[in-house]
Amino acid sequence: MSGGEGLLSVDYEVSGRVQGVFFRKYTQGEAKRLGLVGWVQNTSHGTVQGQVQGPAERVRELQEWLRKTGSPQSRISHAEFSNEKPIAALEHADFKIVK
Repeated sequence: MSGGEGLLSVDYEVSGRVQGVFFRKYTQGEAKRLGLVGWVQNTSHGTVQGQVQGPAERVRELQEWLRKTGSPQSRISHAEFSNEKPIAALEHADFKIVK
C-alpha cells in the first residue's frame, strides 16, 4: 500500500428507489468483492444506510458504486457520506445486512 493508504471508516445513506430492489444484497456483494467490512440496513424513511470500513482506495470505490450504480433495479437520487475517519483497525469482521 502506498503512503496515504490507511484504513478508513465512512457512514453512508442512500436515497431514491433503494428499498425492495435488493439494494442491501448488492451492496453486501460489492463490499465483499472489494474486501470491505461494515453493514447495511433499510431505514424507516425509505433510505438505505450503513457503515463501510477498509483500505481508503477500496472504500472510495464503494462510495462511487453507492453514488452511481447500486442494484440493477434501484434508482439512486442522492448518496450522503459522513463521519469519515481514519481507523487503526477494522471494527467489523465482515459485511452484514442488518434487518
